[in-house]
Amino acid sequence: MEKRIYPQAIESIVTPEPYGRRNFDDARAAVAALQDLYSRNTGFLRESFAELAASGDSSKRYRAFYPEVGVTTTSFTSVDSRQAYGHMPTPGHFSTTITRPDLFERYLTEQLQLIMRNHGVPVTVSESETPIPLHFAFLEGTHVDGSAAERIKRPIRDLFDVPDLDGTDDHIANGTLEIGLGDPRPLAVFTAQRIDYSLHRLTHYTATSPEHFQNFVLFTNYQFYIDEFCAQAREKMANGGEGYAEFVEPGNTVTRAGETQPGEGMVPLRLPQMPAYHLKKANHGGITMVNIGVGPSNAKTITDHIAVLRPHAWVMLGHCAGLRNTQALGDYVLAHAYVREDHVLDDDLPVWVPIPPLAEIQVALQEAVAEVTGLSGYDLKRIMRTGTVATIDNRNWELRDQRGPVQRLSQSRAIALDMESATIAANGFRFRVPYGTLLCVSDKPLHGELKLPGMATEFYKRQVAQHLTIGIRAMEKLAEMPMERLHSRKLRSFSETAFQ
Repeated sequence: MEKRIYPQAIESIVTPEPYGRRNFDDARAAVAALQDLYSRNTGFLRESFAELAASGDSSKRYRAFYPEVGVTTTSFTSVDSRQAYGHMPTPGHFSTTITRPDLFERYLTEQLQLIMRNHGVPVTVSESETPIPLHFAFLEGTHVDGSAAERIKRPIRDLFDVPDLDGTDDHIANGTLEIGLGDPRPLAVFTAQRIDYSLHRLTHYTATSPEHFQNFVLFTNYQFYIDEFCAQAREKMANGGEGYAEFVEPGNTVTRAGETQPGEGMVPLRLPQMPAYHLKKANHGGITMVNIGVGPSNAKTITDHIAVLRPHAWVMLGHCAGLRNTQALGDYVLAHAYVREDHVLDDDLPVWVPIPPLAEIQVALQEAVAEVTGLSGYDLKRIMRTGTVATIDNRNWELRDQRGPVQRLSQSRAIALDMESATIAANGFRFRVPYGTLLCVSDKPLHGELKLPGMATEFYKRQVAQHLTIGIRAMEKLAEMPMERLHSRKLRSFSETAFQ
């Protein structure tokens, strides 16, 4: 038998020079330090990999750590009780690991400014004890030649840290994190490695870079809405932008205000699973729209990842089954409660947790419907109904014994049925992202009212444009609102993170 030769254990770990802890009284200076540290450490990993690929020397292990920002408070002094975030619930030491401070520069600066203002304490920038996986150190769009990996004699995992699923969970968001004695409490909902994981997934699922995502997000389950969104966005660009600076489509194709064609990027050969489109304003103040397709699994997947960008609001625009005989095709449904039979979030957010309506979102949607349709007061009730939306995970529920589902729907007072809205709202609740739902009745299966051939095309042409215009107007209204008013205290738990 041939004798196997095992590689020798690696005893030498190469790291960048140690980074001393630094205190800051200025948020911008602290974020600049985080950027310098992150750039240095990720650059070290990239350079080490390039040298290793060139030499083939595999006698050393390479490691660099995420930056960390921390803050310590010693007083129980109360802060402004109207604020939903920007303060610690109790005295103690709080910290979080940081990734992509270039992408999150404005967000980090705002969060640290609030903490300094509310508690009068400095923040500390240091290196954490969490290694940066090699995969997350590469710049977006980097191509690693397969032959380079072949020249390395040992498995990459022997030489570099790789993504660790133990560090990418949602225990903080779910409220299930168990903090050990003497350990710091979390400062943010997401850790750096969890964020990096989602940033890479976003690029994969949407074919656009995370940097293009805006703070106001529309989700839809129909391509018709995307087609209309693109048409309106291109018209705005051709007319000088109408307040927007750029329109970005899959492949990171960019059409700038005043232009009629993309000036950069490359259209992908095929659309990704959940393509995203971005009508951009400065400071991410514009609107992103994502076609999530059909079903609660897609709805959970995309919101799991967009949540790490800390958007200010997301809203579901799509079609639904009307459950009341008094509804007509084309009527609107403004959800104020949800029946959750989607099941994809049962392990993260128990079904007994209520998902409350958020007044700011509800008012913006209702006002937008009134403005676009020209109706108000009692007349508005003819085309819009507020009530409970049921979300299920079985598209063909009508083909089974209907007695159980119909009875539950009736008992819940549900007025509409779909497959995504409750999932998006529940994940908004879970991740502290303000949420809402405005649906359009496209059929009434309980009453035998289905669209006949030819009716569907005409219905979509007529209704989708108006529905999307309402959604865009609602998001513009929310963008005009002070953020401290939009982010609701309803979404905050007993012991909450300071970061929004």
